[in-house]
Amino acid sequence: MEVPRVFESALALAELPYFELRDDERLVISELITDPIVDVHTHLALSYLRREPSVDLWREHSRTEHYLPVEQRFDMEVYACQNYSAANLKRMKHDLTLGSLTRSGMRRTHTVPNIQREMAELGVVASVLLPIDFPWLSWNAETYLGVVSRTTGFIGFGSVHPYDRDVVGKINRQQALGARGVKVHPAIQLLPADNERAMALYRHCADLGLLVLWHCGPVGIEPALGRHFSQLKHYWRAVRENPRTTFILGHSGALQFEMGLELAQRYDNVYLETSSQELAHVRRIVDEAPPERVLFGSDWPFYHQAMPLAKLLIATEGKPGARRRILWENAAQLFRLQQ
Repeated sequence: MEVPRVFESALALAELPYFELRDDERLVISELITDPIVDVHTHLALSYLRREPSVDLWREHSRTEHYLPVEQRFDMEVYACQNYSAANLKRMKHDLTLGSLTRSGMRRTHTVPNIQREMAELGVVASVLLPIDFPWLSWNAETYLGVVSRTTGFIGFGSVHPYDRDVVGKINRQQALGARGVKVHPAIQLLPADNERAMALYRHCADLGLLVLWHCGPVGIEPALGRHFSQLKHYWRAVRENPRTTFILGHSGALQFEMGLELAQRYDNVYLETSSQELAHVRRIVDEAPPERVLFGSDWPFYHQAMPLAKLLIATEGKPGARRRILWENAAQLFRLQQ
């Protein structure tokens, strides 16, 4: 299927047969798409320094301020974050750092009702919420799992920094609260994926039957140290020495996509998650990755869910079996979901 490489905005995706534009501002899924969708990579506003979230996660806002604005021109054939303008990037970094200590900024719109509205418009029946925590002054996993316990349509993950003083106890408590896995982010948590303490965490996750979803690969906009820790060379040993642990490669290796694809081809405990990858790489994932180990993800609120969804729908055009597996069946089996 031939599609434009560049769209003038996310709303311009209505030019594709998969979406319709309502009220000139809402992108909704077309009746042509009947498969339920599971998004395995989303976040709500993250907070630090205080146990209570700095943002009211239950407040609805008329418009979600995605980090890549919906009105921003974007190229489907580059890694997603390469679409940020210098101004977008500066604003996003402030919102995620100093802004995380405040109640203002774009993050105030990264709430439960706002993602639920987008999910309903696009046919997303479940989203995995991925917290990111530090060893101290950080309770995002507890907050996210509280959200999951109070509403439907979400799957909760935990987050335990490998240098936390009570790694085992905290993982056990998060599982008791409903966590289905643990998010590990080497670039933000500042340690390589094969750090010895991280390796112990993976082993404990295997003992408990918990999944591990990594941020996997450099993206080009992170600080140099985070870029170093995200190199795919650090992930190979972790996968090889933990065959009982199921790993999901968030972003499929990011800018080191070839190595991410090879990891999934070589090891049967590795899944690929498609968020942020360019269209050509999504096509290759569909064609070359183990079909039962590919998952759809968006990285909301960095991007409108329709943007990565459009790439997946384009890549699976004429391949209804592959489309249903990636959008629904693989995640349904992994998380034991019922349609």
